[in-house]
Amino acid sequence: MAEPEWVDEDGGRLVRPFAMARGRTRPGLHDLDMITLVVSAGRRGRPPAGLEYSEILDACRDPVSVAEVAAAVNLPIVVVKVLLSDLIEEGDVFFRAPVHRTAARDRDVLTAVLDGLRRL
Repeated sequence: MAEPEWVDEDGGRLVRPFAMARGRTRPGLHDLDMITLVVSAGRRGRPPAGLEYSEILDACRDPVSVAEVAAAVNLPIVVVKVLLSDLIEEGDVFFRAPVHRTAARDRDVLTAVLDGLRRL
Protein backbone atom coordinates (compact mmCIF):
# COMPACT_ATOMS: atom_id res chain seq x y z
CA MET A 1 0.00 0.00 0.00
CA ALA A 2 1.42 3.38 -1.00
CA GLU A 3 1.98 6.08 1.59
CA PRO A 4 -0.54 8.94 1.52
CA GLU A 5 0.54 12.17 -0.13
CA TRP A 6 1.14 14.78 2.59
CA VAL A 7 1.74 17.69 0.22
CA ASP A 8 -0.79 19.16 -2.17
CA GLU A 9 0.62 21.15 -5.09
CA ASP A 10 -1.91 23.96 -4.68
CA GLY A 11 -2.54 23.88 -0.95
CA GLY A 12 0.90 23.01 0.41
CA ARG A 13 1.36 20.71 3.38
CA LEU A 14 -1.70 18.79 4.50
CA VAL A 15 -0.34 18.14 8.00
CA ARG A 16 -0.92 20.80 10.64
CA PRO A 17 2.31 22.27 12.09
CA PHE A 18 1.49 21.20 15.66
CA ALA A 19 1.22 17.60 14.43
CA MET A 20 4.77 17.80 13.05
CA ALA A 21 5.99 18.79 16.51
CA ARG A 22 3.76 16.15 18.16
CA GLY A 23 1.77 18.85 19.94
CA ARG A 24 4.83 20.47 21.52
CA THR A 25 5.12 24.25 21.49
CA ARG A 26 8.47 24.65 23.26
CA PRO A 27 11.91 23.27 22.45
CA GLY A 28 13.19 20.59 24.81
CA LEU A 29 16.38 21.38 26.67
CA HIS A 30 17.66 24.15 24.43
CA ASP A 31 16.60 27.78 24.43
CA LEU A 32 16.78 28.63 20.74
CA ASP A 33 16.48 32.24 19.66
CA MET A 34 15.58 33.40 16.14
CA ILE A 35 19.23 34.39 15.61
CA THR A 36 20.78 31.26 17.13
CA LEU A 37 23.18 29.75 14.60
CA VAL A 38 22.70 26.09 13.73
CA VAL A 39 24.70 23.74 11.52
CA SER A 40 24.30 20.10 10.60
CA ALA A 41 26.80 17.77 12.27
CA GLY A 42 27.28 16.10 8.89
CA ARG A 43 26.87 12.58 10.25
CA ARG A 44 25.67 10.00 7.77
CA GLY A 45 24.25 7.52 10.25
CA ARG A 46 20.63 6.65 10.56
CA PRO A 47 18.16 8.74 8.57
CA PRO A 48 16.11 11.35 10.47
CA ALA A 49 12.68 10.37 11.76
CA GLY A 50 10.68 12.31 9.18
CA LEU A 51 10.60 14.49 6.09
CA GLU A 52 10.67 17.71 8.12
CA TYR A 53 13.83 16.62 9.91
CA SER A 54 15.52 15.85 6.59
CA GLU A 55 14.51 19.22 5.17
CA ILE A 56 15.89 20.99 8.25
CA LEU A 57 19.19 19.11 8.02
CA ASP A 58 19.46 20.06 4.35
CA ALA A 59 18.74 23.70 5.19
CA CYS A 60 21.50 23.88 7.80
CA ARG A 61 24.40 22.27 5.94
CA ASP A 62 26.15 25.63 6.35
CA PRO A 63 25.76 27.73 9.51
CA VAL A 64 22.45 29.63 9.39
CA SER A 65 20.09 31.22 11.87
CA VAL A 66 16.96 29.49 13.13
CA ALA A 67 14.90 32.12 11.28
CA GLU A 68 16.64 31.26 8.01
CA VAL A 69 15.96 27.57 8.52
CA ALA A 70 12.27 28.31 9.12
CA ALA A 71 12.12 30.33 5.90
CA ALA A 72 13.94 27.64 3.93
CA VAL A 73 11.63 24.82 5.01
CA ASN A 74 8.50 27.00 4.99
CA LEU A 75 7.42 26.11 8.52
CA PRO A 76 6.48 28.30 11.49
CA ILE A 77 9.51 29.21 13.58
CA VAL A 78 7.96 27.64 16.69
CA VAL A 79 7.78 24.26 14.94
CA VAL A 80 11.34 24.62 13.60
CA LYS A 81 12.64 25.38 17.11
CA VAL A 82 11.03 22.20 18.46
CA LEU A 83 12.34 20.04 15.62
CA LEU A 84 15.82 21.60 15.80
CA SER A 85 15.89 20.91 19.53
CA ASP A 86 15.16 17.24 18.77
CA LEU A 87 18.02 17.17 16.26
CA ILE A 88 20.38 18.85 18.73
CA GLU A 89 19.53 16.29 21.42
CA GLU A 90 20.28 13.49 18.91
CA GLY A 91 23.63 15.08 18.03
CA ASP A 92 22.64 15.76 14.41
CA VAL A 93 22.84 19.55 14.73
CA PHE A 94 25.22 21.87 16.57
CA PHE A 95 24.13 25.29 17.73
CA ARG A 96 25.62 28.47 19.10
CA ALA A 97 23.44 30.80 21.09
CA PRO A 98 23.81 34.51 20.36
CA VAL A 99 25.92 36.58 22.71
CA HIS A 100 23.59 38.88 24.58
CA ARG A 101 24.96 42.34 25.21
CA THR A 102 24.37 44.20 28.41
CA ALA A 103 22.23 47.32 28.51
CA ALA A 104 25.28 49.39 29.46
CA ARG A 105 27.12 48.24 26.33
CA ASP A 106 24.08 48.97 24.17
CA ARG A 107 23.96 52.45 25.61
CA ASP A 108 27.66 52.96 24.86
CA VAL A 109 27.14 51.91 21.24
CA LEU A 110 24.10 54.15 20.82
CA THR A 111 25.96 57.09 22.39
CA ALA A 112 28.88 56.58 19.99
CA VAL A 113 26.50 56.49 17.01
CA LEU A 114 24.71 59.64 18.21
CA ASP A 115 28.06 61.43 18.69
CA GLY A 116 29.10 60.42 15.18
CA LEU A 117 25.86 61.71 13.71
CA ARG A 118 26.22 65.02 15.54
CA ARG A 119 29.69 65.45 14.06
CA LEU A 120 28.28 65.18 10.55
